[in-house]
Amino acid sequence: MSRLLGLSDSLFLRFNDLARTTTALHAPAVAYATYGVVVFAALVVLGVWRRRRASDRQLAAALWAGLGTALAIAVNQPVAALVAEPRPYAAHPAALTLVDRTTDWSFPSDHSVMAGAVAVGLLVVSRRLGALAAAAAVLMAVTRVYVGAHYPHDVVAGLALGGVVAGVGWLLVRLPLTRLAGALRRLPVVHRVLAPAA
Repeated sequence: MSRLLGLSDSLFLRFNDLARTTTALHAPAVAYATYGVVVFAALVVLGVWRRRRASDRQLAAALWAGLGTALAIAVNQPVAALVAEPRPYAAHPAALTLVDRTTDWSFPSDHSVMAGAVAVGLLVVSRRLGALAAAAAVLMAVTRVYVGAHYPHDVVAGLALGGVVAGVGWLLVRLPLTRLAGALRRLPVVHRVLAPAA
């Protein structure tokens, strides 16, 4: 384990050296590392919209992409508190940090947990949307290291945790959530929007 952590630390420092020499990438990297969550929210909304008139199961899967992501982020909070790993700039005060320094824990990365959960959740909905979300998730993980907010192992663990929670969660809730999606469709308030195609 210590060898892996040492490798992650070494990779972080290499990323940091790269960031120092690629100043043209600073603004887009900071923007995506900070506000890229909007991309994932938009992908989830798109997934629900595209499945709004599909079967109850497909609608349930689209809804789960958002619900599963919220659950994954909630699961991550006690995990991060239990591990209590300081941010990399605590160990490397001279490291280039392109985002505001925070005092919350580094492992696993919240942003990566969110990204991994959306990617897996949307893979159940649509291979194309899922692949797009997976590419966006990898980019999120890379930029979180690039801006100096996380070690590589923080983002890899975050992607994995988010993906596992979303994937296993869907297997556990797919039947009741499918029934709930059907019940929602029968409500007059939402019937026009979510009514299945004839």
